[in-house]
Amino acid sequence: MPISSPPQGDTQFFFQRERATSVLSRRSFLTGSACLLAVSLAGCNTLGMPGLAGQDPLPAADFDYAKAYAALPDGEFTWPAINYKAFDPKFLRQVVDYKTREHAGTIIVDPYHNFLYWTLGGNKALRYGIGVGQAGFAWSGEAKIRVKREHPLWRPPREMIDRKPSLGRYWEKGFPPGLKNPLGARAMDLWQGSTDTLYRIHGTNDPSSIGKSVSSGCIRMWHQDVIDLFKRVPLHTKVIVLTKDG
Repeated sequence: MPISSPPQGDTQFFFQRERATSVLSRRSFLTGSACLLAVSLAGCNTLGMPGLAGQDPLPAADFDYAKAYAALPDGEFTWPAINYKAFDPKFLRQVVDYKTREHAGTIIVDPYHNFLYWTLGGNKALRYGIGVGQAGFAWSGEAKIRVKREHPLWRPPREMIDRKPSLGRYWEKGFPPGLKNPLGARAMDLWQGSTDTLYRIHGTNDPSSIGKSVSSGCIRMWHQDVIDLFKRVPLHTKVIVLTKDG
């Protein structure tokens, strides 16, 4: 399990409430509300939920997956394209029906079905496929994202170093960012109050692990997906990790 390093240049993303630029009539207000509840993918997806305005569009029926999962330049790195057609389509980024009592903007992780949901309200959610390491089953409950890291360092946990002493050289300074880094393009660290849960949502240098249970790591996402989620959620976002019985 990777251990948190001090935030370095963390980019904070804060939701901003959309402000009306004109006085809406009652009719137009009701139309906009209906659009929100349906989470219309034809252009109304920026209404209602604070923070959607100004973000990348939600996946719609005509969503360009080839573009979404193409090679992605990101600072000094370019994350490789994903051969998304080789995967079950259910693991691709998409808006789905999802009933929950949680407020819009909550992340819900279902490690037992390899899905991560970002709730949108109106019984809708943006769903991502995930890979789950052993550590991803070791903790469940409620926490908040306290640290967001771009191009994170990775420090191997002590038990991993015990099994493979050669990894000890990465304990002090960490494994450098890049294509081989186990945390990939982004990492989001979950805390309960002042306690680090050691639970991470992060990228992966093994894209074939999405949709599977794997030996190491917490919650893995394709680089393109973890960057998309990273842009959408601010610090202090509520995260719920489900137990096996949901």
